[in-house]
Amino acid sequence: MRIAIAEAIGTLILVVCGPGSAIIATGEFFPDGSIGVLGVALAFGLALLVAAYAVGPVSGCHINPAVTFGMWLSGKVSTALAPVYVLGQVVGALAGGLVLWVVTGTIDGFEPSANNFAANGWDELSPGGFGFGAMVIVEVLMTALLVFVVLSTTQRGYSATVVGVHVGLALTLIHLVSIPVDKTSVNPVRSLGVAVFAGSDALEQLWAFVVFPMVGAVVGWLAHRTLHVDSDDAAA
Repeated sequence: MRIAIAEAIGTLILVVCGPGSAIIATGEFFPDGSIGVLGVALAFGLALLVAAYAVGPVSGCHINPAVTFGMWLSGKVSTALAPVYVLGQVVGALAGGLVLWVVTGTIDGFEPSANNFAANGWDELSPGGFGFGAMVIVEVLMTALLVFVVLSTTQRGYSATVVGVHVGLALTLIHLVSIPVDKTSVNPVRSLGVAVFAGSDALEQLWAFVVFPMVGAVVGWLAHRTLHVDSDDAAA
């Protein structure tokens, strides 16, 4: 229960502060002082950093099913506990999306949609007009990078005091590269948390942001396994 609650709180922080920055501090709400792509990328990275130090000691702060999947593949999370992590993440993401829906609902005339509620997508939902193929490549490779970095921080001898900084900076870098492509998912529950409130267009494309980040998790785990097999065996 403590793990599920920790993951829910951490995911809530990520969704409110990450997509929240894209919804509230850019676009129609703040056109003259928009924080832009750099600001949104930093918001995601800082949210992960804050969550890592807040709930990391309890659950490890996965706050992402793709990360949990990578940790399970590496034997660092048991089969019995993996669903507990994901359950907490789903609850936290939906709660975060609800918070954003309530806050934006106080603005007269605002109607959440796939274009104004930080929903992930391709073609007409891509900020840069990127297609399906570009989205697949970005989600697989960027999720692989995230999972690779996370798994690397779990090696024996790695300083726990800098984990949040390293992983947070990795997520910032990922967003700087991929926001123009599909607003960056690399996290199925991040996509779920806003898609539920953004409407049918976002929900129609949601499946891809579940499937391809999970594929990326496998790629990241394979890369880590190839380079650090001895370290993993020793830690196990």
